[in-house]
Amino acid sequence: MLILLFLIAYVCGSLPFSVWIGRIALRADICDYGDHNPGATNVVRAGGKFWGAIALLLDYLKGAIPVGISHFVLDIEGWSLAFVALAPVLGHAFSPFLRFRGGKAVAATFGIWTGLTVYEGPIVLGIGLGLGFLFLAIDGWAVVTGMVGLLAFFLITPTSSNILGVRPDLYPMLLAAWVGNAAILFWKQRRDLRLRPKLRPWLFDGRGNA
Repeated sequence: MLILLFLIAYVCGSLPFSVWIGRIALRADICDYGDHNPGATNVVRAGGKFWGAIALLLDYLKGAIPVGISHFVLDIEGWSLAFVALAPVLGHAFSPFLRFRGGKAVAATFGIWTGLTVYEGPIVLGIGLGLGFLFLAIDGWAVVTGMVGLLAFFLITPTSSNILGVRPDLYPMLLAAWVGNAAILFWKQRRDLRLRPKLRPWLFDGRGNA
């Protein structure tokens, strides 16, 4: 049962919706645009915000749906749920439809944390990622900021009032899922992470001082 759920979640994650939208709706290869990544950002570059939003939503759902069904419908828990949760991210990052290449799996990451925590994980991840993109000029380091913020939330809330409502018994599973998720994301962002973090120019005054 567990292996079957993992395989289903992996196949869901591997569906390259952004590439298919490019080919079918836009008559374009989105990998010819921007950073050549088969993701929603390059759908925006190829066809505008509407199609980019569709691609982003589909990439999000292919993480949220299989993990959410496993968690809340089939009552999969513990390490088994962490194992299943990583499958859509792996599928997106290493898709057999794209010769085991794939996107950077950020949208799928939001999806799996919805399936694991409903709203707590996506809120914290979104805040961290947003702050990262606001202040950091290199996208890969913004992703690190989001994931580190999510980890900090999981480490801090067990001893707090737990205002966002994550059940304490879920923390070992959530931390295991975080470790695997972070490893995949950081690998996909490895080119950016070879560069030193840089602040965005708007943080500096006209004299080049912070």
